[in-house]
Amino acid sequence: MNIYISHSREFDFENELYKPIRESALNNSHTFFLPHENQKNSNNLEILKNSNLVIAEASFPSTGQGIEIGVANMLNIPVVCFYKEGKKISGSLKYATDKFITYLNSQDLISKISKFLSQ
Repeated sequence: MNIYISHSREFDFENELYKPIRESALNNSHTFFLPHENQKNSNNLEILKNSNLVIAEASFPSTGQGIEIGVANMLNIPVVCFYKEGKKISGSLKYATDKFITYLNSQDLISKISKFLSQ
């Protein structure tokens, strides 16, 4: 499955999101696109169009992420939002998905992504 990871730049996404995904067993079973992993990637929306799922780390609201989620919604690409327990997420997300999952830390996030993908 091709999975687009959407997130804000307002947190340590390299250590809290990218590294746990790349070090997990999920990385061997799915193709993850991490938009800021390789700065040479400039056509993120084209990659998004070819994705089967968008996983949005929604703990920190972001205009760019909102655009990505809106495009995914318009193209009927499923979106699931994960956010840290205790964070307040944007109410607008309910217009793009009804799938919201809280997590405690990076290890819990990977566990919950695994569980979601196995359903």
